[in-house]
Amino acid sequence: MGKKEPKTSPSDRPAFVSNWTRRDFLRLMAGGIVSPYITKLRRDEIKPAAILNDLFWVKNIPDDPFYNPAKPNLHLGLDSLLYLMAEAGLKFYRSKADHYLAGPQGLMAPEDIVLIKVNAQWKYRGCTNSDLIRGLVERILNHPDGFAGEVVILENGQGRGSLACDTSAAYGDSSVRANANDERHSFIYLVNNIFHDPRVSYFLLDPIRGVFISQNDHITNGYRRFEDVSYPCFTTARGHRVELREGVWQGGNYSQNLKLINVPVLKHHDTGGSEITASLKHFYGLVSMSDGYSGYRHYSGLGETCGKMIASVITPVLNIIDAIWVSHGSLTGYPASTTFRANQLLASQDPVALDYWAAKYILYPIDKNARHHPDFPGVEKWLTAGRDMINSRGGLRNVAKGIVVDKVTKNETEMNVRVASAGDFLRHTRLSVSEPELSLVFAGSRSRKIKTKEIALSFPEDYPFAWWVEVSDDWLSVVPDSGLGHSKVIVQVDAAGLDPGKYSGHLLIYCLEAANSPFQLPVNLLVIS
Repeated sequence: MGKKEPKTSPSDRPAFVSNWTRRDFLRLMAGGIVSPYITKLRRDEIKPAAILNDLFWVKNIPDDPFYNPAKPNLHLGLDSLLYLMAEAGLKFYRSKADHYLAGPQGLMAPEDIVLIKVNAQWKYRGCTNSDLIRGLVERILNHPDGFAGEVVILENGQGRGSLACDTSAAYGDSSVRANANDERHSFIYLVNNIFHDPRVSYFLLDPIRGVFISQNDHITNGYRRFEDVSYPCFTTARGHRVELREGVWQGGNYSQNLKLINVPVLKHHDTGGSEITASLKHFYGLVSMSDGYSGYRHYSGLGETCGKMIASVITPVLNIIDAIWVSHGSLTGYPASTTFRANQLLASQDPVALDYWAAKYILYPIDKNARHHPDFPGVEKWLTAGRDMINSRGGLRNVAKGIVVDKVTKNETEMNVRVASAGDFLRHTRLSVSEPELSLVFAGSRSRKIKTKEIALSFPEDYPFAWWVEVSDDWLSVVPDSGLGHSKVIVQVDAAGLDPGKYSGHLLIYCLEAANSPFQLPVNLLVIS
C-alpha cells in the first residue's frame, strides 16, 4: 500500500509487537510447541506488567477480499484476523471440533444470539464496510457444530440511521450507497439477498429510541434506563427477546447466550468534540439520546458513558475496527477525497487500547492531523475516562463468554500487538488424504498386471488450492496428476516385469498453500510368484 510502519521512539514503543513470519510459526509447530504455550513462555520470560492485552492487526487486505469461490462470502481480511486470534489462543468458535478456529472457551457457541453492532447512521464510507460484515456473518453461520442461533445486524442512528444505507441526512439524496465494493450491498441487502436465511436478521433501533419500558415489560420494544445510560430491549425477527443488559428472556428467566460484536468504522468525527470515532464512541449507537442525557454526552461525559455501557450493560466479546476505508476528513464518508483506502483491520477485547492504537497508527498517519492523535487532549480525556470507568467497575473479564481481558489500558507497554498480512493464515492450511498408506498384492506370472485404488484429497473450508503429484517409481502413476481443491485421484500400480518380492514407493502430493506439503503417501507392493 506504499505506507511505512509506524515509527516509535524507545520510550513509547510497545512491550513487543509479534511480527513472526508464517515460516517461523511453522518451524515452532513442527517442534511440538503450540501458540498458546508460546505466548505463555514469552510472557513469563519477560515478566511483564500486570496488564498485557492483545491487539490483532491485519494489513494488506486486497481490494477484492472474497477469495474462495467455493464459499464466496468468506472475507480474506476477516479470516486472517480470526486465524491471527486463534494463533494466540483466542478461538472464534466455542466447540471441541477439530478446527483451527475452535476451542472449548471460544467466543461463538452454536445457540448464541449474536448482535453485530454496525455504524449505519451514515452511508458511503461513513458507515461500516458491509463486505466485512458479510464475511463475519458467514463465519458465524459456518460454526463447526452447526449454528442454531440468530445473527442480528443492529444500529441506533438516533433518528438518522438506515440499515438500507439510504439515509438522506447530510447528503441531500436517498440513494443507496453502502460502504462496499458494490454500493447496492447494504446491511438489509445482505440479510434479504446474500444470506436469505432465517438465522440472519436486522433491527434498527431508531423507531424505539423514545420508548421507555419497565423492568417487567418483556413484550414492548423500547429502552430501559440504568443509572444515567439506557439500553434497548426488543424482539428479533426470529422471536428472541433481547434485553441487552440482562440477556435473552426465556419467559421466566434469562439465558446468557447473548453475544455482541462491535464493528465501528474508523473515522474523523468533528472538531472540538470527540474528534474521532472508533470502538468506544460506537456505543452511542446503542444508548438512546432521548433518555435525557444527550447534552452530557456531547461531550463532557463521552468516556464515562461508553465505559459504563461496556462494563455494566454489555461487554463485546470482540471489537473489530473497520479500517478498510478510513474517512479521515469527514464524518459522513463523503466526498471520496476525504477518505483513504487503508485496507486494514484491528481487533481486541480491550476497546481502550484498540482506540488508542487505531488513532495513533492508522488514522493519524493518514493525514497527520494532531487532533486525531490519542495524546491530543480532546481524545486523551475520553480515553482516560473510559478506561477509569471500566476498571473502577471491575474490568471486563468474563470466562463464560470467552472474554479474557480484565483491566483495560491506554499504555502501549501494556499492549501486545500481533501483526499479520492478509492471507498469511493460509499457511496453516493442511492437505488431507483419505488413506494413510496404500498396500497392493500381485500374484501370478510376469504378464502385465495393473491394479488401481482411489484416494480423496481435501482441504478445510473447501479452499480451491492447486495441487500436483509426483511418483517415486516407474511402476506408480496417478490420474489426474494435478488439480484444484477437493479431488478424487486414481493411483495405478503396474507390476508387469517386476520380480517377486516386496516393493516400497510413495506419492509426493504438493500444494504451495498447505503447511504439510509435500504430503508423502507410502505405497507398498507385494509381488508373489
